[in-house]
Amino acid sequence: MFFLDIAGNRMLIAVIASVHVFINHALAVGAYPLVTLMEWRAWRSGDAGADRLAYRVTFVLFIVTTSLGALTGVGIWFSTSLIAPFGIGSLLRVFFWAWFIEWLVFISEVILILAYFLTWKRWREGSLKKLHIGLGAALSVFSWFTMAIIVAVLGFMMDPGGWLADPSLFSALLNPVYLPQLAFRTTYALGVAGLCVWFMLFFFTEKGSRLRHNAVRMTSGWMLVWVVPFIAACLWYWKVVPDTMAANIDVALLTQRFQNWHETLATIMAATIAVLVLVALAGRLRPALMRGFILLVPFILGLWLLGHFERVREFIRKPHVIAGYMYSNGIKVADLPVFQRDGVLPYAAYVRHHGVTPANTVEAGRDVFLVACSRCHTTTGINSVTSKFANLYGEKPFNEPALTAFIETMHTGRTYMPPFPGSEAEVQALVAYVKRLQTESHIILDAATMWGESKTDRSGVVASPAAVTTE
Repeated sequence: MFFLDIAGNRMLIAVIASVHVFINHALAVGAYPLVTLMEWRAWRSGDAGADRLAYRVTFVLFIVTTSLGALTGVGIWFSTSLIAPFGIGSLLRVFFWAWFIEWLVFISEVILILAYFLTWKRWREGSLKKLHIGLGAALSVFSWFTMAIIVAVLGFMMDPGGWLADPSLFSALLNPVYLPQLAFRTTYALGVAGLCVWFMLFFFTEKGSRLRHNAVRMTSGWMLVWVVPFIAACLWYWKVVPDTMAANIDVALLTQRFQNWHETLATIMAATIAVLVLVALAGRLRPALMRGFILLVPFILGLWLLGHFERVREFIRKPHVIAGYMYSNGIKVADLPVFQRDGVLPYAAYVRHHGVTPANTVEAGRDVFLVACSRCHTTTGINSVTSKFANLYGEKPFNEPALTAFIETMHTGRTYMPPFPGSEAEVQALVAYVKRLQTESHIILDAATMWGESKTDRSGVVASPAAVTTE
């Protein structure tokens, strides 16, 4: 298992996954059908300028999806395998054949992307043009199909449905969240693709030109078409979210510190969608009034909504990574009683200490932290354990009985936290390690402050333990 302190393991996955989802949804799944439609309309009307515009948009899609899209797709596999090997391993075992098919579809999708872009200028006339438009339609279908398979996995992680009683691929694929989430992601991808293409139009067309006006009117109509299906999919999706996950929405939207503002944020998100609809209406009815800077705001808002949705979807699953089966720290629900009796260290493959002794308490506590806590927490960085306990108990030296009592019962008051999986001795070792982290942080902070007073540098750099381990 890999441990990225300061930034945090979950932040690493979140950044890679968010970029990939934006590229996959907005550019691959959503934009290729729109570009194919633009090409078809240009062919039917004989508008060479509109055909060139569709080609230039495709050039952007081609570059981004085959470079950054591919890199982030591989990055998700690489990072999750390092950080959460038990979680990704379990998913691979359940969805092996589904993922095998998805890889075949993905390879076909890449071939179609290459063919669609590279043959555009040569297949301009007659039956060749029809064939090229058919390539675009096939690419659109294959792009959607890759998402359809992956969404089955994402839905399974939220609610395995009957899989816990019948652990088969068929029951896993038919999880209760699958179809509602697929409808949500499909309609969102198609709608937000209009925002991306819309924004590109103002770089590829001249101000006041007929080509710009027609293109803006078309993409605006495209976005409006998907508004009602998107809202219906949102309601359907919300209806099937398990109650235990819906209870985490307050914290998921704005973190624990600002959870009381969740209604305000929900209002802002609804207003954001309303703004997007109004801008699309303006683009449809009065395209001459639209300016590039006006479209920059809806573009950013659309990306923000997608990114925030991914954050909420990831958070509300807690305390599980696979609901009802595995906690977010990689401990299976069924194995928890054994670990709480014997401890996690005796069963951990790659730790320095396989038990707690008076001589290794702090070092063993570090191993416990890496096994049980580091998927979500850092030591002194983002979402650090020291900052969390400082919020609870202040900056004074932590009280050992208070820390012990909190760790043993934290899952009862904070439902998004898994139960502590270790033995009583490991709880004490973890407490000793946290107290050592607090002491070291204070020493280095004090040193940094003294140095800053003499060098006018108050950066407040803090120390952290060694950053890499395996489990």
